[in-house]
Amino acid sequence: MFRILFLLLLLFVTAISSGGYWLYKYRLTAPLQIYNDLQYTVKPNTTLRKVAMDLMEKELLDYPTALAWVSLARFQKRAHLIKAGEYLIPLGTTLQQLLDIMIAGRTIQHSLTIPEGWNFRQMMVAIRQHPQIVQTLGDIDKATIMAKLGWPDQHPEGRFYPDTYHFPTGTTDVEFLQRAYRVMESELKAAWEKRRDDLPLDTSYEALILASIVEKETGVAEERPLIAGVFVRRLKKDMKLQTDPTVIYALAEAFDGDIRKRDLKIDSPYNTYRYKGLPPTPIAMPGRAALYAVAEPADGDTLFFVAKGDGSHYFSATNREHECAVIEYQLKNKASKSYRNRCRRYPSCAACRR
Repeated sequence: MFRILFLLLLLFVTAISSGGYWLYKYRLTAPLQIYNDLQYTVKPNTTLRKVAMDLMEKELLDYPTALAWVSLARFQKRAHLIKAGEYLIPLGTTLQQLLDIMIAGRTIQHSLTIPEGWNFRQMMVAIRQHPQIVQTLGDIDKATIMAKLGWPDQHPEGRFYPDTYHFPTGTTDVEFLQRAYRVMESELKAAWEKRRDDLPLDTSYEALILASIVEKETGVAEERPLIAGVFVRRLKKDMKLQTDPTVIYALAEAFDGDIRKRDLKIDSPYNTYRYKGLPPTPIAMPGRAALYAVAEPADGDTLFFVAKGDGSHYFSATNREHECAVIEYQLKNKASKSYRNRCRRYPSCAACRR
């Protein structure tokens, strides 16, 4: 009798084991019954059992397979490790692979590019328009935004690093901004630690301000150290920076694409034609190259530069040579005869060689 019961028990265990092996081999390791790549969202605090039930409702699993999937995950002590997020389930994915994907948190990553030279307003417009970023800040002012981020005493301009950021669905605007802020802090710190000893800058924030101006003035990447060198020498000589981007920043939405003489006279701390030294805050978000250009500017004696119209600049050491370059590259035939007579012949001046 005992032998019969033992044999029956052995057959039962064998049948269960065979059934479990069959479920594992032919169901859990078989591809899901999907015909295209599938996007699937696991909501926060969702258990694997709820995921299995949802897949059943979507007719992607039958009950025995769903039960086996959850049981296997529990046996492996991994059922509680799945992470919330939006997942891409490629065609051919098995349930074992799906479990691995959800445990690893390999969620769909969306992206937003913040270009170098953008200002804070432009960045906020892009963030607010991104469909996968959760909006929590609403239409509030700069000071309130910085307070909500945890830096209530800081001006936001220039504080966020321009880059392409990848993030999962559900990322909030606060999380995005905090991340960009931390990256800028790290990049600025690294550049500041490599600075030359003779810079006329007392703090890394002053370097950030100057780097933002260099960023806005530069159309050719190789010229960033040259332009930084001009500004550094002007600061050392107590000369006004006289840079158009700061005036444009001061004009804000009143800027229509052209700077006029009256614009250079506006009473604003950002008007570097009127006031010496740096403006009170950055005027844009500088990239890594601009930060390092300010930390390690090019040597030389140039104090002026003028745009040549192709994105590059002509650099001059004296005001007379600079006036010649202005005639050549900016005024051309518009310059008056009296102004042209002020130009003296310099071997390096393109206007004088004509």
